Amino acid sequence: MEKSLAYRRILLKLSGEALCAPSGYGIDPERAEYIARRVSDVHNLGVDIAIVIGAGNLWRGRDGLDRGMDRATADYMGMLATMMNALALMDAMERFGLVTRVQSAVEMHAVAEPYIRRRAIRHLEKGRVVILGGGTGNPYFSTDTAAALRAMEIGAQVLIKATKVDGVYDSDPMKNPDAVRFERLTYMETMNRRLQVMDSTAISLCMENNLPILVLNLWNEDALRLALYGEPIGTLVTG
Repeated sequence: MEKSLAYRRILLKLSGEALCAPSGYGIDPERAEYIARRVSDVHNLGVDIAIVIGAGNLWRGRDGLDRGMDRATADYMGMLATMMNALALMDAMERFGLVTRVQSAVEMHAVAEPYIRRRAIRHLEKGRVVILGGGTGNPYFSTDTAAALRAMEIGAQVLIKATKVDGVYDSDPMKNPDAVRFERLTYMETMNRRLQVMDSTAISLCMENNLPILVLNLWNEDALRLALYGEPIGTLVTG
């Protein structure tokens, strides 16, 4: 008997770095195609997929702040950068045959629909992949917080944070070969240990609404698919 899916609707949170070129900056079409292929694999299983993407490959607000830039201005620049990433991802996905819609929390009618919750849900019901750009539309909130907020608004069953490592560790596994990976954590453990899964506002939102967070390695070709079947992949953060 074929195993049933553990999740039917997901929100996938990607960092901007997921799209970056080998130089660590910009948009690499090959990276976009790789992500599109992974999304296509799980979309074909019958999973509703919404995506929130960051902007770290194009703009790091911290660099501006360190030079005295106004915080709101830096954040708005980041929101616009997420839209560039969203359009690049949309193009790659449509070349894989995925019907995709981009919605923006910052109005820009020439390139994207405005974010409207009920319209986003309707797109998902029709089998479209929805990319949600522009963060929350407000400065002082990260794309992690945007991902948590949108996940709850669209009725996602899990927020999947895609990273370059296979879960959450007690220290940086790139620097410490003895770092220990957690299979499960509670929201409070994540915040108390300052494990930097997501920022505290995002984790608090998930905790208050009992939305699981799953951290996995998107560059493991099977990780996302296995996670949707409930296999013990990555680190699951729950109550």
